[in-house]
Amino acid sequence: MSEQHSLPSDRYSDREMSWLAFNSRVLDLAKDAARIPLLERTKFLAIFSNNLDEFFMVRVAGLKRRIAAGVAVPTISGAMPRDLLDAILKRSRELVLEQSDLFQNEIRPALADEGIVIVGWDDLNLQEKNSMRALFAERIFPVLTPLAVDPSHPFPYISGLSLNLAVVLKNPVTGSKQFARVKVPTILPRFLPLDGKRFVP
Repeated sequence: MSEQHSLPSDRYSDREMSWLAFNSRVLDLAKDAARIPLLERTKFLAIFSNNLDEFFMVRVAGLKRRIAAGVAVPTISGAMPRDLLDAILKRSRELVLEQSDLFQNEIRPALADEGIVIVGWDDLNLQEKNSMRALFAERIFPVLTPLAVDPSHPFPYISGLSLNLAVVLKNPVTGSKQFARVKVPTILPRFLPLDGKRFVP
């Protein structure tokens, strides 16, 4: 083949970057207020997050294993594994920031206008805070198991798609602090209703 008819070197796209482009289109559906109903837009935000979770569990995990094993083989687009990982992380951060901005500035206010209000701790009155404290003591605290992380306790296994909290525990007697991981059991609801219209994450 003559030089003037040779194919361009960038004619291929990495499947990982192509997949992120697909998930970006899912996010575009969540942005489409003109054609997509509000609850469907909210659902597309959830689909976007679920897709990204699976992407990191499978595609990114596989890429990181290749890097750790020292497999420095270029991808079909010519990118080296480390460069591809950097590009994935950069694009993923951009998409997550877009998702967060969309939820906070468009979806959440629109849900509130329709009577579905998501509130934080500071939005509660004293009676509601006391009610939440009682609920925590009765239903949530008994099923939580903090796992300490220190030289004598290796970092605990975190199962896929689980919700975990990184917390700092303080000994009330000695004042010493301890880093720990708390797994939120799946039996607990993600949102607690206050009065049928407001919900606490």
